[in-house]
Amino acid sequence: MRDIAQKLGVSHVTISLALRDHPRISEATRIQVHQMAEKMGYRPDPMLSALANYRKHKSEKPITSALAWINAWTDPKKLRSYKEFDLYWQGVSEAAEKYGYRLEEFRLDAEYTPIRLHQILTARGIRGILLPPQETQPDWGDFPWGDYSVVRFGRSLQSPRSHLVTADQVANTMLAFQKMRNRGYRRIGFVTDETDLRLRGQLFEAGYLTAQRLVDETERVPILAINDYPERQHRRALLKWLEENKVDAIFTNVSQIPAKLEAMGIKVPQDVAIAGTSILDTNISAGIDQHPKEIGRVAFLMLNSLINDGARGIPPIFRQILVEGSWVSGNSLPDQRL
Repeated sequence: MRDIAQKLGVSHVTISLALRDHPRISEATRIQVHQMAEKMGYRPDPMLSALANYRKHKSEKPITSALAWINAWTDPKKLRSYKEFDLYWQGVSEAAEKYGYRLEEFRLDAEYTPIRLHQILTARGIRGILLPPQETQPDWGDFPWGDYSVVRFGRSLQSPRSHLVTADQVANTMLAFQKMRNRGYRRIGFVTDETDLRLRGQLFEAGYLTAQRLVDETERVPILAINDYPERQHRRALLKWLEENKVDAIFTNVSQIPAKLEAMGIKVPQDVAIAGTSILDTNISAGIDQHPKEIGRVAFLMLNSLINDGARGIPPIFRQILVEGSWVSGNSLPDQRL
């Protein structure tokens, strides 16, 4: 690095930052440094990199740059009112601080258009973007994704098609199905929202169908997909499904199911037990802890690796990191063996 610095007439610190594509260094300088490094045959020493990483984790790093968390909700405060999404934020923030970053929220609305947002991020030297779940698909317009390293949370956003970090919905559903059977339930049904399934590409259904293949055909229950119908039709379909299939336990990603059952005079867990795909933001106490704080931490690590590698824009090869959850027992699904 000192040899490259001498050739270019800059400090070795500038060379170090430029090789890591640090936003403090101008793009023109970064390109010049990379070209000279390639010409001179520079390769990083993996042992020195490991030592640098060790030193970095032994001391608290000062905040040197920011990462953008984009909020396009109609009511911006609503995003982090959900415990799951707030824990995403916390996981990112805590991990980012260890690497000298801070997480900042930026709004996307009528005042802060995509182009205006780009201008602000450029002026601030921000090159890393995290996209939490959004209320609806934002209109990104001509936002130049090619200038940024980007990571999404979950599959709710159809675009941009950046790398993502999310819960392992297939593995989590299979885990929940087995835990429910271990507690004595044999007629386990899955209730989902058809609209949500189509728009967001949820994989709970895949996990449920796979789990059912591992049990006897006589114990398999068809999936109930609730469509965007009036509430009365929801109840009628739910009641018919419960009675025809003799369901003794429900696994669901629809948080309103307990209220629907109560409105029908069906008691939980006396008449039917319930477990949720997530124990957060719902009154279903049994189910899966998706570890959203860990998902946030992993999202930062993924973004940091993209920034350090100079990987920007929409990737030609899509990657996703899945974080497996844990089972949590609760009163909504008591152990029938006791």
